[in-house]
Amino acid sequence: MLLAVVFAPALARAQVSLTTVVELAQQNSSEVKLADADVAKARAQFSESRDAFIPSLSFGSGLPAFSEIGYTGSLPTIWDSTVQSLVFSLPQMRYAQAARAGLKAAQLNQQETRDQVALDASNAYIELDTVDAELAAARQQEDYAARLVDIEQKRAEAGVDPLAQLLQAQLTAAQVKLNRLHLETRAATLSQQLATLTGLPLNSITPDHASIPEIPAVSGDAPRSTSRALSSAEEQAHSRELAAKGDRERLWLLPEVGFGAQYNRNTTLLNSISKDYFGGNLPVNNFSSGFSIKVPIVDFELHAKARESGAEALRARAEAEQARQQNEIQIVELNASLRELDAQAEVASLKSQIASEQLKTVLAQIEFGNGAAGASGAPPQTTPAAEQSARIDERQKYIESLDASLDLAKARLNLLHALGLMQNWLNELQVK
Repeated sequence: MLLAVVFAPALARAQVSLTTVVELAQQNSSEVKLADADVAKARAQFSESRDAFIPSLSFGSGLPAFSEIGYTGSLPTIWDSTVQSLVFSLPQMRYAQAARAGLKAAQLNQQETRDQVALDASNAYIELDTVDAELAAARQQEDYAARLVDIEQKRAEAGVDPLAQLLQAQLTAAQVKLNRLHLETRAATLSQQLATLTGLPLNSITPDHASIPEIPAVSGDAPRSTSRALSSAEEQAHSRELAAKGDRERLWLLPEVGFGAQYNRNTTLLNSISKDYFGGNLPVNNFSSGFSIKVPIVDFELHAKARESGAEALRARAEAEQARQQNEIQIVELNASLRELDAQAEVASLKSQIASEQLKTVLAQIEFGNGAAGASGAPPQTTPAAEQSARIDERQKYIESLDASLDLAKARLNLLHALGLMQNWLNELQVK
């Protein structure tokens, strides 16, 4: 207990790789658990439809409790066994095929759900990593803003600068503080989201930037793989169509052939049926077997069931087509926004580089002067206030560049998912 108390603060927040976060999110996700249950159910339904052709065996007993009076029509048995199975049924074969397609649809949906959870966890993790870097820059901004306010306070008191410049410095400090509070709120929200996804304690995850693999710069025109969501919808529609076909085939006057066999072990215990009514002893061992053939002639319920399953098949096919169209629209929209985000990230990066170079110029002018002191019309010497302003601006442009890069990374991940290429990037996580 003493060791736990001593080391608990140190262990409260530790670096966790993106691979670990994704794996924990997939293990902890209720959506994945629901998809797993759907797969188990679909597998059982497939077995149920196929096992109709596998003989079933049952045992029973009809031992008498009291002596019989009169003739009841049933023979007391020590035990009996029955074997039953379906030999031939074309509709049942269709139902088995439909159940197999349903199982495949459930498995594809399970994989799609795992990919979606991985996408959500990755987006939250990458954003938290970015926000942490922005928070560090924002805290530096606050330090520079506080120095700027202090400098302008002294210059205003000395009558060097007007009060307006002090107020402007205070406004800058307030804006920097507001931005830092906004980033802290984002970080807290992302930490809660990751804790919910992974099941880890709140604020226990510190992103490890090195564990994030590079996100490829894909486009909507890139070679794609059919997304698992679309494949699942297609298989589900195929399953409904096979089931509807099986229901229609039940109306074709096709015979359904079954097999049955029964064995009885009779007993004369507490009864005298064989002596009193049959004039002799009944055989102890009794066995019978045969085939049953059923041909539907008129069954309005089957007609209604066929119409119902046909409508369900049409709906499933329409839903699959709708999902495909929506996926195509999403790819087009993501591809268009990706080009804009790429350009915005480039602009933000250039602004950050320019601000960094301008800061270097200001620092050099403060250290060495502007090289024209005392000359007529020369620009004034750079002041400490100008240095803090340049530092604040450089940090602001850096934060904006990080934000633009984050938007670009999230858009690329979403496009990878829409193109069905998410698994390729997840495979890189395993290498990391």
